[in-house]
Amino acid sequence: MSITLTMLKPDAVADGYTGKIIDQIIQAGFKIQAMKLTRLSREKAEEFYSVHRERSFFGELIDFMTEGPIVAAVLEKDNAVEDFRKLIGATNPEKAEVGTIRKSFAKNIERNAIHGSDSDENAELEAKFHFSGLEIF
Repeated sequence: MSITLTMLKPDAVADGYTGKIIDQIIQAGFKIQAMKLTRLSREKAEEFYSVHRERSFFGELIDFMTEGPIVAAVLEKDNAVEDFRKLIGATNPEKAEVGTIRKSFAKNIERNAIHGSDSDENAELEAKFHFSGLEIF
C-alpha cells in the first residue's frame, strides 16, 4: 500500500462538492487515513507551494488557496499517487477525461477543485505538512 495527499480546494468546498468528491474517492477504492477541514494561512500556503514561487501564477495561486477552507486528506491504496492522478484528471478540466473529478467539478485551470500529490516522495512530505503522526490512521 502507498499513500497520496489530496486537498479539496476552496472552490470545491465553497460550491458544496465535498461530499460528492469524497464519495468518488472512496468508490475508487481509496481508504482515508486522515482528513480535516482547515484553512491555509498565507504563510502556510506559500510554504506548501514554494516549488512554484518563481512562476508567474504564484501570487494568484496563494490568493486562491487562502480564500476559504480546504479539506486535506491522506489516502491509501496500491499505486496511490498514479491512480489518484488518473481519478482527478488533467489540471485543465477542459482536457480532463469524462468521469474525472476535475471534469465534473473544476471551473477552469486555475480553480481546478482538487490537488493530488505528484510523486510518492511528495505524498509523504505533503502528508506530514498537514497531519501529525497522531492524526494518520
